[in-house]
Amino acid sequence: VQLQASGGGLVQAGGSLRLSCTASGRTFSSYAMGWFRQAPGKKREGISCIGGSDGLTYDADSVRDRFTISREFGSNTVFLQMNNLKSEDTAVYFCGVRKIDTWVGVFCRQDEADYWGQGTQVTVSS
Repeated sequence: VQLQASGGGLVQAGGSLRLSCTASGRTFSSYAMGWFRQAPGKKREGISCIGGSDGLTYDADSVRDRFTISREFGSNTVFLQMNNLKSEDTAVYFCGVRKIDTWVGVFCRQDEADYWGQGTQVTVSS
């Protein structure tokens, strides 16, 4: 199993980026997929997650109304559209997948995944 994340980069405050993460090696339609981030000196936090069969989403307060998560089942890909970026969004962003049978917010609130991607750097300049 591999998760390949891409789309990070350097952007000015107020700008936008779109992250992508494609999972391969098995079918992930029944897995929740999500985005987590780790800023320098801080713990990794879950920010946006999306369920498998139900497609429900969860967003952390810090990104709600600015970030949008979506997924494409056919390609096992999860996206994160990030708008109105702020300097505090600077972090390494990781994608993760986890088979859960509960609310997708549980996945996002726990730093646990069955599989992790390698991380992509997002830097927001003020």
